[in-house]
Amino acid sequence: MGYFLVHSFLIITSLLCSAHANPELNALMELKTSLDPDGKILSSWSSNGDPRNGDFEGVACNEHGKVANISLQGKGLKGSLSPALSQLKCLNGLYLHYNALKGEIPREITNLTELADLYLNDNNLTGSIPSEIGNMASLQVMQLCYNQLTGSIPTQIGLLKKLNVLALQSNWLTGAIPASLGDLTGLTRLDLSFNQLFGSIPVRLAQLPSLVILDVRNNSLSGIVPPEFSRLQKGFKYENNTGLCGTGYSSLRICTEADQTNQNGPKPFSAGLTSDNTSVPSELNPKCTKMHCNNRSLSSSSVAAIVTVVAFCAVSVVAGLFTFTWYRHHYSSNKTNESTKSNGSIQRSPSSLISIEYNSCWDPLANEKAVSESFRFNLEEVECATQYFSEANLLGKRGGGFGLTASYKGTLRDGTNVVVKRINKTSCKQEDAEFLKGLKLVLGLKHENIVGLKGFCCSRGRGECFLVYDFVPNGSLVKYLDLDDQKNGYVLDWPTRISIIKGIAKGIAYLHSTKPNKPYLVHQGISAEKILLDYNYKPLILGSGLYKLLADDAVFSTLKASAAMGYLAPEYTTTGRFTEKSDVYAFGVVILQVLSGKRKVSNLRLVPESGGLEELMDNNLKGNYEKNEADNLANIALICMNEVPSQRPSMEDLLQEL
Repeated sequence: MGYFLVHSFLIITSLLCSAHANPELNALMELKTSLDPDGKILSSWSSNGDPRNGDFEGVACNEHGKVANISLQGKGLKGSLSPALSQLKCLNGLYLHYNALKGEIPREITNLTELADLYLNDNNLTGSIPSEIGNMASLQVMQLCYNQLTGSIPTQIGLLKKLNVLALQSNWLTGAIPASLGDLTGLTRLDLSFNQLFGSIPVRLAQLPSLVILDVRNNSLSGIVPPEFSRLQKGFKYENNTGLCGTGYSSLRICTEADQTNQNGPKPFSAGLTSDNTSVPSELNPKCTKMHCNNRSLSSSSVAAIVTVVAFCAVSVVAGLFTFTWYRHHYSSNKTNESTKSNGSIQRSPSSLISIEYNSCWDPLANEKAVSESFRFNLEEVECATQYFSEANLLGKRGGGFGLTASYKGTLRDGTNVVVKRINKTSCKQEDAEFLKGLKLVLGLKHENIVGLKGFCCSRGRGECFLVYDFVPNGSLVKYLDLDDQKNGYVLDWPTRISIIKGIAKGIAYLHSTKPNKPYLVHQGISAEKILLDYNYKPLILGSGLYKLLADDAVFSTLKASAAMGYLAPEYTTTGRFTEKSDVYAFGVVILQVLSGKRKVSNLRLVPESGGLEELMDNNLKGNYEKNEADNLANIALICMNEVPSQRPSMEDLLQEL
């Protein structure tokens, strides 16, 4: 009997231990239930999965296997936040913005003392900001804007010494602006606009050394604005606070003597004072005690005056409430109506009011003046451009986990169409100097047949890098290969194919050339996927110099697809090196693809050698091609694909031949 009890105890203990063997997994499953109660979005989150292996969409772990980032912005989540978040002790970044989450912010979230980035903006969260927020000592960015939060701003936020960005705009917050915010010496952006805050603007905020943006528009603030805020220039936004006054500000009224004696903000309304604090005539000021008013009768003119004042105030209040409610409804409607169709794909329209940057970034150019600021994108710009990496904008993905690379179509705020290449940061070169050198090289590439790199963004918090390229509308060359018939897609005519081949040759020759401020460069990845076609079907080569930014293991992993499609020169298997001759080999493969209209060319190269030109050519051309030109191009392709590298021509020689 004793043995049985001991054995049973051991079994039960084992079961209990196994159930709690991975508390983070349990926390994630609780979080899934709360965030996605219908189970339609986080289907990859399974109790049988392992977040360390990338099984959980949007979850990344650190080198110790602990959950470090949760990136689920713009996923359409309609649930709520779970207190189970507090079990993810090593969480560094929480990105749940641009969803439809409801309910309150759980106080347990304040136990995440390692959290640096908190993005809960653009949801439907209610309730107050937990006063325990001051415990989150690692916070650098806190975005709670565009919700329905109420209550006052906790004074404990002043304890967050690492805070760079505080965005609380467009909520229902009341009370005064805490003077403790003046303790945030690292604060660069503070947005409190479109709330119901009253009182004065704390003078201590003007003394913050790093402050760049202070936005307090559309509140009920009053009092004297310190002249020190003028140093922020356009960064100080204060409109629609009728109680504010000051000198040196174009749209502020000049302060009066009454403002000098009433610097602490508005007093509760009392009979005997008008809105401008001047005395009310005695006939409008019945003497009231604590319990009752004097029964003195009023004249008809007094009654009329009172009615007029009350009516005016009522109309003003109603009008103000209507305007504010309309704004909230209008904004909420815009945020809810996420699916507007453009060119057959779903587009989400980001709010034009969002202007807060993501500050938790890895920026190799932080102290570098050699590269223009115009090449730097902040994470908010990248996310808004791609509609928060919407699946509808996904152009392609390669690799595991978050994907070694994933490309998205995007639109910048000025209307420019771009492609954003999203790269796991572990795939980027980690040494700042090395990455910077490669970035300068790639940014300096300017040629009519090279896709231009517009800029970059690197986020340490998200663990990703982003490259922003010009968008090329007609897609990659792959789109025009393997067409069964003309109904299956657009068939390139013969002159267009000739033009594409010549343009590719010009682009590769440019990379191989040496010019001022442009060193010799090998592409290392010429393929039909990397050849994009613009509106006029002019070819542009994508990914030039990308290996200068990626780590060697990341570059090596991309070679598998190239080898499978026959682009990889045979000598690479023995030397492990790329040269201009390996680019020439890949160019030969592309020529055969253009002539044949097929992706796989392993058997096609034998056809020209045996004289079977007609067997090589794309049937969709229906014989409409110049046979001498086709024969010449086929022979050039074979020369380029010579097994001996030294027997392959240079791109300069090929240009002359073409």
